[in-house]
This record gives sequence, structure tokens and C-alpha cells, in this order.
Amino acid sequence: MFEQINHHVTKCIALSAEELDIFNSILVYKAVPKKTILLHESEVCNFEAYINKGCIRNYYIDENGFEVTLQFAIEDWWVSDIASFQNHEPANMFIETLEDCELLMLSPQTKEELLEKVPKLERVFRLMVQRNLAVLQSRLFKAIATSAQEKYIDFINRYPTIPQRVAQHYIASYLGISPEFLSKVRTKLSKK
Repeated sequence: MFEQINHHVTKCIALSAEELDIFNSILVYKAVPKKTILLHESEVCNFEAYINKGCIRNYYIDENGFEVTLQFAIEDWWVSDIASFQNHEPANMFIETLEDCELLMLSPQTKEELLEKVPKLERVFRLMVQRNLAVLQSRLFKAIATSAQEKYIDFINRYPTIPQRVAQHYIASYLGISPEFLSKVRTKLSKK
């Protein structure tokens, strides 16, 4: 159960067997069926979850009542509402499982306990935040400066397995286009 997350962490830092045991003992395993809302808007997010298996999306509901997908997360990724988790404030988003998931979870309390016992893990979490920020900056640039076709090509190049795992209307929402327009883009690309 911990092999995947241990590999994930040890790509960033070296941990002794004792430190890995501490890390693994603090993680909480949770099996979650698909179509489960892990976090509702306005709740305080009390978890950071490593995805051992499955697919999850973060989204919000805009002023017109439409779901806007912010992120997809699959195996070997973490999912949370960072601002809500860190600041103990109400979330601005929903987090929903799109497939049956196996998660390894930390609460704010268990994360603090973990970082006290294994301070080296601060580096892992810092690198995750930096990587997340870089992805968000890239996504913002692409949202402003590229066409729908370029956004879709970038998406399938970056995340080649996700289009087979999630509904096309979620991808359209993530790209900021209508499902009908995404269908036209895909048709156009298939003819090339």
C-alpha cells in the first residue's frame, strides 16, 4: 500500500527505514467510491490526500450555475484545497472522485506531527507546492495566450491518460470552452 508513495517521496529526499515507517504509520488509508464529494464548497478542507489509485477533480460553480473544472488528479498526485487546509478557512471549491479511489490522507494535525518527527519531509511538501505553482502559472498563461486547439493539444500532451478516464464535458470545462466546441476541435485534429 505504501510502495508508491514511498517511491514518490524518496525521489525528493533520502529517508531511513525508520523515517519511512514513521511516515507510513501516520498516513490514513481510505477507499472512496466514485462520484463521492470529498470536499464541499464552504467546508474547511481537513485533508491532503495522496492518490494511490483513481481519478479526482477539483471544481467550483460559477455565477451561472456551471461547474468549472480547476484540476484533475490521478495516481501519484496529491489533492487538497491548499488555502483552506493551511488557513482553516472555508473552501471555494468542491473535490470529487471520478473513479473508485484509494487515498493516503493527512489531516492538519497529522501533517504537523509528521513534520515534527521527520523534518526532512518539509522539502517534499515545499517541492510539491512549487511544482503546483509552476503548473498553475503555465495554465494561466495558456488560458490567456493560446487558442482552444493549442490548449487541448497541450492538455493531451501533458496528461495523455486523462482523456480516456474522464467525461469530455469535464475536459471542456477545464479548458474553458463548451463541450460542442471541444468536439469540433477534436474532429479537426483527427482529420490532420
